[in-house]
Amino acid sequence: QKTHLKSICLQYQLYLLLNSLLKNEMGLIIFFLCAYVPKTAAGHCKWTEVLKDLELIQTSKDIDVSLYTANTDEDKECQEPVMRCFLLEMKVILQECHIKNCSKTQDVLNIWKNGNASLENNKLNSTTSAKCKECEEYEEKNFTEFIQSFVKVIQRECK
Repeated sequence: QKTHLKSICLQYQLYLLLNSLLKNEMGLIIFFLCAYVPKTAAGHCKWTEVLKDLELIQTSKDIDVSLYTANTDEDKECQEPVMRCFLLEMKVILQECHIKNCSKTQDVLNIWKNGNASLENNKLNSTTSAKCKECEEYEEKNFTEFIQSFVKVIQRECK
């Protein structure tokens, strides 16, 4: 009840603020600038949500698997296969979480869904070079090392 009341109060305050801003030309300009700027900044990296969820699961104690872990220094032309490999291994983590009833199952599912959506939206590189490794060719590493590598690869992609 309190949360709902706070929400209504906040909405009313925003209504009053917008109403006063939209009555003059300068307020209108500021409103449009504020509405536009965050979208362009957030649009810079499609992997932001994945990064947030990776941070949530990286300390999980109930995920104990060995995973093929792509190198963080692969050529730029291998970026898409590297991301696909990480997402394939996220599916392995997801299956493990379903079996063990992990506390982070929903976060893992979010990473997998958002990661696949980002990959499809980005279309990083539609042609895969012959020198790019298959996922199974990478070294198997523990969960912690896997997450650290995945984070590094995403951060490199978002630069």
